[in-house]
Parts: sequence; structure tokens; C-alpha cells
Amino acid sequence: MKALTINLPESLDSEEFEIKMLLAGQLYERGKVSAGQAADIVGISKRSFIEILGRFGFSLFGESVEDLKSDIANA
Repeated sequence: MKALTINLPESLDSEEFEIKMLLAGQLYERGKVSAGQAADIVGISKRSFIEILGRFGFSLFGESVEDLKSDIANA
């Protein structure tokens, strides 16, 4: 996996999890990464990512049907 470093203001230090979720959720919903890859970005399990995805305003069903079938097959 490629690493990305972003310098954030100290005031956002406690927001690291939320920032990761917003990034991973956006990438997931746009079909750029799978649920498992998005979970890895955040540093949580795939199950946890799926369970909290909606709290951040993202749809679990943002992927195509083929992508969902692939995720199920790889679960």
C-alpha cells in the first residue's frame, strides 16, 4: 500500500479517525477501493468499517453489483 502524509493543524489531532473514515468512505463509495481496502486505510476490520459507514453519510451499496460479489467472494 502506498503511504500518504498530510500535515494537519494540531487542533485536528483528535479527529484522525474521522478524517481517515471520510477519506476511505469517499474512495469506497466512488468504487476506487473495496470495503476491505477502505478498512485497511482506517486501520479497522472490514466488518467494523461496514458497520459504521452509514454514520459518516456513505452508502454500503456505493459499489457496482460486480464489486459487491467480489467482496462477498473474498470475505
